[in-house]
Amino acid sequence: MSQRRKILVTSALPYVNGSPHMGHLVEYLQTDIWVRFQKLRGHDCIYVCASDAHGTPIMLKAREMGITPEALTEGYSAEFANDFRDFGVEFDNYHTTHSPENAALVNEMYEALRHKDDIYTRTIEQSYDEAEGMFLPDRFVRGTCPRCKSADQYGDACEVCGATYTPADLIDPVSVLSGTRPVKRESEHYFFRLSRYEEPLRRWMSDATLDRNVVAKLEEWFDAGLRDWDISRDAPYFGFRIPGTEDKYFYVWLDAPVGYMASFKNLCARRSDLNFDDYWRPGSDAEVYHFIGKDIMYFHTLFWPAVLQGAGFRTPSSVFAHGFLTINGQKMSKSRGTFIKARTYLDNLDPSFLRYYYATKLGPTIEDLDLNFDDFVARVNSDLVGKLINIASRCAGFISKRFDGKLAERLPDAGLFSELAAASEQLADHYERREYSKAMRSIMAFADKANRYIDEHKPWVMIKDEQKTDEVQLVCTQGLNMFRSLMIFLSPVIPAVARDARQFFNEDSWQWQDAASPLLGASLRKFKPLLTRVEADQVERMVEQSKESTPVSDTNSEGNTISIDDFMKVDLRIARIAKAEAVEGADKLLALTLDLGDSSRQVFAGIKSAYDATSLVDRHVIVVANLEPRKMRFGVSEGMVLAAGPGGKDVFLLSPDDGAQPGMRVK
Repeated sequence: MSQRRKILVTSALPYVNGSPHMGHLVEYLQTDIWVRFQKLRGHDCIYVCASDAHGTPIMLKAREMGITPEALTEGYSAEFANDFRDFGVEFDNYHTTHSPENAALVNEMYEALRHKDDIYTRTIEQSYDEAEGMFLPDRFVRGTCPRCKSADQYGDACEVCGATYTPADLIDPVSVLSGTRPVKRESEHYFFRLSRYEEPLRRWMSDATLDRNVVAKLEEWFDAGLRDWDISRDAPYFGFRIPGTEDKYFYVWLDAPVGYMASFKNLCARRSDLNFDDYWRPGSDAEVYHFIGKDIMYFHTLFWPAVLQGAGFRTPSSVFAHGFLTINGQKMSKSRGTFIKARTYLDNLDPSFLRYYYATKLGPTIEDLDLNFDDFVARVNSDLVGKLINIASRCAGFISKRFDGKLAERLPDAGLFSELAAASEQLADHYERREYSKAMRSIMAFADKANRYIDEHKPWVMIKDEQKTDEVQLVCTQGLNMFRSLMIFLSPVIPAVARDARQFFNEDSWQWQDAASPLLGASLRKFKPLLTRVEADQVERMVEQSKESTPVSDTNSEGNTISIDDFMKVDLRIARIAKAEAVEGADKLLALTLDLGDSSRQVFAGIKSAYDATSLVDRHVIVVANLEPRKMRFGVSEGMVLAAGPGGKDVFLLSPDDGAQPGMRVK
């Protein structure tokens, strides 16, 4: 093993205006596995995190609930901390960005940047909601992306094509608070000269071990030209006030990553063996790694390294980005019961199951991860229960009952154990590179070999022959030692199961290298079942509870009202019917080819009884443009035209006034 390393690891700070859910857990479990691996290897590895506790969304939610922002964030922070703990996520410190440490560091960095003339002010035009009486954060303005024309995108970045921009660039912008079109008002804002830092950022990019997809995205941003970064927001705002001002606050994305440093500083104050400057000042020999989601790469790979360097601090060793979570191949959905809170999972299933399943899916790239419930049940039962735990279950009883719980003094097949021990460094390399899925496949392949060894020797048959009693002890010692090594290798992934296994082996602690040395002649404790099978009805109950935990008001349940957010999700467009024809074999359908200005699509409409196909050509209609395509017997329908009436011959297509052009949005 290489020399002892000094490592500081962070996960992105969870935004505490709601409860933790299954999507959150991808990142924290990925990080926790890596940290536990580093500690198992004997390295000094510190894992800190904090609640992201500032910003307009928190301020508005607290106002809506009639409580202070501090009370809101304290409540959700406690919920996150409890759920993380119960999933086995082991922070060395969990803090908050609304802290004196964070305020002091933010002010220190601001003054350092201002001293270097990296901060300046200029008057800008900003989106203002007259109905709400406040300036709007970028993400409180939604509209059509100026690059790819995708509807209902945030005011700072497009989730479809990845473009970054300002709310002023959006097509047809709307305030998500009031549903009204924002007006422009002038305000003096503070800017960080990011444009000065292209060369330092390029050097950092070449030194950091970034995923190739992250590098490609950075190159795209460099090619587009780095724009100076607006680091201020106008009152009302929940955050830190900029020194020397009365109504200007630091943008949450300036103080949030500083929260990594603040959490570590808070830990240093309680631990005499840690020194803040040893980790965060230039020349530090410590490694610093940030685990994040791919949606916040822009902030962590451009703004954050530049701000750190400009303020006189060291830059991260690397930033590790991961993809999003889908469930059963789709985005998490409250209506389908797949928007599952962390606590709902814990109320129904063992957290070790999810830790292992995520590990089987995780790699070092930004590809999305899918939690398929059928696969989840099958894989957990097959791998953890049917393969891994089965090794111990088949051997422990014989050792306990016939040999007073004592292992043999030697291994009957030292070559098989040596093969497993020799895999140690390859497995360590997989963990180091965050190639967890490769590590899990390799570990389970050795579990198969251990089970085959037991099957071939059949200790349950040999025990009936008094002359083969000693062989039974040897075979079971071989099986249990392979199980022990596999559990050491898996302890970063399923630490609770590994702890119980270690207690069975009567050992106080494990290090990674212990897996390469057999445990011989030792006395074991009585074996207790380590895991039980997961049943499909447990998953079904969790899904049903997730449906039930999505409250719907009495008014909404009657279908009378929807929120403005729900309405804005529907992308209504003007379309010209370029072609209309009957569908062979369908009594009610017409196949319409629609011209939406920059694209065309096919829609099947049940209007055959009311309209002659030829009369519809060149007519303008309104179409739902972002409806999920529906595969029908006659082909794929890519939208829906709007009509009124009870049906049959009494169907009336909705059409716009003269002058409306294909592609225009209806709002």
